[in-house]
Amino acid sequence: MSTEVGAKDEGLTAIVDGRAENGGRRRKKVWLALGVALLLVVGYCAARARGSASVARFRTEPVTRGELIVKVTATGKLQPLKKVDVGSEVSGLVEEVFVDENDYVKKGQVLARLDVSKLRDAVVNARAALTSAEAGVLQAKASVQEAQANLARLRQVAELSGGKVPSKAELETAEANLARGLANQASSGAAVEQARASLSSAETNLSKASIRSPVNGVVLSRAVEPGQTVAASFQVATLFTLAEDLKQMKLEVDVAEADVGEVHVDQGVSFSVDAYTNRKYKARVQRVGLGSQTTSGVVTYKTVIAVRNDDLTLRPGMTATAEITTVEHKDALLVPNAALRFTPPVAPAAAQQQSILSRLLPRMPRPASRANAANGKNVKGGSGQVYVLDTGAPVAVPVSIGPSNGRLTEVTSDALKEGAAVITEAMGALAR
Repeated sequence: MSTEVGAKDEGLTAIVDGRAENGGRRRKKVWLALGVALLLVVGYCAARARGSASVARFRTEPVTRGELIVKVTATGKLQPLKKVDVGSEVSGLVEEVFVDENDYVKKGQVLARLDVSKLRDAVVNARAALTSAEAGVLQAKASVQEAQANLARLRQVAELSGGKVPSKAELETAEANLARGLANQASSGAAVEQARASLSSAETNLSKASIRSPVNGVVLSRAVEPGQTVAASFQVATLFTLAEDLKQMKLEVDVAEADVGEVHVDQGVSFSVDAYTNRKYKARVQRVGLGSQTTSGVVTYKTVIAVRNDDLTLRPGMTATAEITTVEHKDALLVPNAALRFTPPVAPAAAQQQSILSRLLPRMPRPASRANAANGKNVKGGSGQVYVLDTGAPVAVPVSIGPSNGRLTEVTSDALKEGAAVITEAMGALAR
């Protein structure tokens, strides 16, 4: 019995060992199959990645032909063509004021009047002095006539007496009296002219007591009230500010030095004011200043724009934002600015082929036109290039760069035609 049991145990052990050996082999085969599958998946993904990297993708936009308008923006304030500060040339007490702000006035109209009592007294005094001077002239004339008659009588006596009488001294005295009389007459005449001038000054001061408008226009401001004392001095105080004909105004704007080279006389202008945000006013450039001014480190040039204000909606001092049209081309070949900035990316294989020495050595600078294009600054009148696709690869096309409105740039090129697709952006990597 023990022998049979031992044989059975050995058989069972052999069966179990065989089954364990077979299970280990199966597990090895499963793991091997999983490894092969994983390698196949990795290889497939790598192939897909290499395939996708081998095809370069680009964003393109068509070359168009149309109107190009370039504008320069500047801000400034509206002013009347002629603004006059009215003051008083004589001192005195303000007696009456006849106008107020916004009143329309005519040339010569009385705006205010000073107290004229002292000025009238000055006129009366000057007139009396003139009368006295004129009387002195009459008196001097009488003295001259008397001296002439006396001298004539003495000369007649001397002729009748054969020179015996009167004496030579008497004749000389008579001649001296006549000369003195003539001098007094001339002095009296000068005194008359002086008295007339004094009278004229007094009358002028009296007339200037009535402060009058020097122009046809409107009263912008009034700085005087009845009872106020006006003191005439070297610096005349401003009593009224007048604007002449607000139907013709000017807009003074500050143009940046980067734009002033494009602004010229008689260019068209469109501007708006905060009071009428939905309205555009038309105007023309009248003058571009040669002198500069610096504000907060920014250099600008004052530019004057002529404005018509027939409906009187514009007022002095309004802030306006103006757009000066510097370029207006009707039939221009236009490319996007991004096309001028585009540069094809370097292929990875080419980048890997660069030696360490070539990476350390400095590169030659790019041409100015391409460097500026890469920075987004197209050089008007310079040369550049854009890229088009040829069998899937970017090919450079040289162009001459014209003006730009910030989004589109005018170019001229014999090799670039309307409708051509120019590259503006790279969407994928180049082939290895």
